[in-house]
Amino acid sequence: MTRFASAFSKGPALVAFITAGDGDTAANLDALVAGGADVIELGMPFTDPMADGPAIQAANLRSLAKGTTTADIFAYAAAFRSRHPETPLVLMGYANPMTIRGGDWFAAECQKAGVDGIICVDIPSEEDPELGPALRGAGVDLIRLATPTTDAARLPDVLNGAGGFLYYVSVAGITGQQQAAQASIDEAVAQLKAATDLPVAVGFGVRTPDQAAQIARVADGVVVGSAFIDIIAEHGDNAAPHVEAFTRLLADAIHGAKEIAA
Repeated sequence: MTRFASAFSKGPALVAFITAGDGDTAANLDALVAGGADVIELGMPFTDPMADGPAIQAANLRSLAKGTTTADIFAYAAAFRSRHPETPLVLMGYANPMTIRGGDWFAAECQKAGVDGIICVDIPSEEDPELGPALRGAGVDLIRLATPTTDAARLPDVLNGAGGFLYYVSVAGITGQQQAAQASIDEAVAQLKAATDLPVAVGFGVRTPDQAAQIARVADGVVVGSAFIDIIAEHGDNAAPHVEAFTRLLADAIHGAKEIAA
């Protein structure tokens, strides 16, 4: 069983996002695990993060100002894997840092560092040859994004070659700014789950345990990012205890959601 399969087999999963190089990354990663996060996404800072709202844009800039490199990100990943052999780790980012040295190089580095999956925001399924074959050849899942505008005709292309889980972007916009109505999430998740056996995780705009619990009653996972970034922005290198406490609140809400629904 893969780390993803194991993580999602236990019930609704908390998928937690932070940006590499923003604050004390190693301590914050450990805090996410200690607080009960089931899957962790580590953002690769980029100069033009077009899908991200102000909070994550600012985290990218803070990280880049410190000089964070792709080599640093793989070092964070490899060290995380040595400390946490069971927790799935995803690198999330944009095409340029992932493809500039070639897809084969990037996939090999992911494999060496123990990375389980990749989310590349700006490589659509139609451009899969840029990265997909190399990742799959290295045993690294390419996690695809579906959105409210992904219709039934295009969904099979999105799912073709996808692995790990399907990330449903619940709003047509940028991260951290708004949340979709629960009824629209319910409907979309039902449609997606009818089309794939992959777990479906819902993100964008999820900021509170109550919101997360509502989504966890229908989805296989809930993605939270900007709320963690705000904590790191406020507390800097001393954020880890606050990250752990907030993670625990979210994890308890998500993990208890199915029981409440029943």
